Amino acid sequence: MSDSSRSRRGFLESLTPLGNKDVTPNRVAPTSGSTIHVATRAMACEFSVIMNPGPHEHVAAVGDVLELVHEIESWLSIYNPNSEISRVNHDAATKPVHARRTLFELLQTAKTLFDQTDGAFDIAAGAQIKLWKDCRAEKRIPTDDEIADVLLRSGTQHLSLDDNATTVRFGVEGLQLDPGGIGKGFALDEATAWLKKTEECPHEFLVHGGHSSLVACGGNNGHPGWPVGIGNPLFTKKRLGTVLLCDQAMSTSGSNIQFFRHAGQRYGHILDPRTAMPVDGMLSVTVFADSAAIADALSTAFFVLGVENARKCCDNLPGVGAILIPFPTKGNRVSPTVVGVPADRIFWDDQQVNVNALN
Repeated sequence: MSDSSRSRRGFLESLTPLGNKDVTPNRVAPTSGSTIHVATRAMACEFSVIMNPGPHEHVAAVGDVLELVHEIESWLSIYNPNSEISRVNHDAATKPVHARRTLFELLQTAKTLFDQTDGAFDIAAGAQIKLWKDCRAEKRIPTDDEIADVLLRSGTQHLSLDDNATTVRFGVEGLQLDPGGIGKGFALDEATAWLKKTEECPHEFLVHGGHSSLVACGGNNGHPGWPVGIGNPLFTKKRLGTVLLCDQAMSTSGSNIQFFRHAGQRYGHILDPRTAMPVDGMLSVTVFADSAAIADALSTAFFVLGVENARKCCDNLPGVGAILIPFPTKGNRVSPTVVGVPADRIFWDDQQVNVNALN
């Protein structure tokens, strides 16, 4: 088993805490210095490795790791009918389907997260996602009967995994795995592990998938970490602040960009897999963890859970931190709830954040 696989597998068993929950406002935010970017297009977004200036060999080596992302996409994409996960979706309701160890461990992680979040993260909600995508294209919302139908064909509780045989079996017909809420993070974890073990690669870097999921190693511009902006979900061209990210993953979920309107009502793209209905109770959620796959999945789950339940869930997951941003009660300044993130790592813009209300 690879080091990265072993790390993912043991993630929820032994983690170190991130720090206290206090936040200190009104400090000068760190800024980034000179960098080199190497990017590719994969998983419907840009994947990029950002590194400090260094030897030319670093650029060539980093280019190889981006090819790894394409290789992962080839077997993890549900949009490729010949991919391994498509084969699982097609056959697993009728017979056990063998899966490569990396895919199998990803499904094990997803199953653990399903339990840890009381079903708020569900990799087996593909039928729901497809229904809403189809209805959006038809400019309508699903009927009650359609919702009831996809709920019967959803749920990780119907996913059986045989560790000895590394096989996958579905307990109901029509179940569909959709790794959209964890796949980019998984690819980032694999890319990070490859960069760390390859001698020709830089030791300090920031790697991201679509800017919403990223991993930082080392630091930049003399800082003990990489300065990463916290986007304003109300005004997307502005930053609420900056977080100094070091040797950790970060993922953000929100519905401020991907949504549609029908009959005067706004519907976000994030679904509560327990009801098959869109949720829109928060502006955004940012999660910090040792694994990008974990951060990716939990940012979606915490968005579904809402501030109070997400906070409780986060408190029960040592080593996981979160910034939960609900809709402001008045005005345009937001009041984030911060859980498990060290005070010296966040630099807020007090013109956009109600720093007196931070908790």
